[in-house]
Amino acid sequence: MEIINLNIKPLSINEAFRGRRFKSQLYKTFEASVLYKLPILEVPEGKLEVEITFGFSNKGADLDNPAKMFIDCLQKKYGFNDNNIYKLILHKDIVKKGSEYISFSIRLG
Repeated sequence: MEIINLNIKPLSINEAFRGRRFKSQLYKTFEASVLYKLPILEVPEGKLEVEITFGFSNKGADLDNPAKMFIDCLQKKYGFNDNNIYKLILHKDIVKKGSEYISFSIRLG
């Protein structure tokens, strides 16, 4: 497939919504669980490549929806700024209900 270039400025999530957004209780619980379960890692300094696989039990789940929340958890745990991510690779895996997961790697890109 050929690369298609659109000369348009990307829209940030902050620009896409009006007013303040508040974390739901479900998000706060998710964040606490993720931060607790993340292992101790040294994240290199420089341009980063992050690869994430989301194991969904729902075939209709959007691949990009959980990415921002999970990346925010990674930067909070590991102390890097997500503006240093220059390559983001997302994968979707369909699993049985109750077997959902998230796997990831962070490396210099």
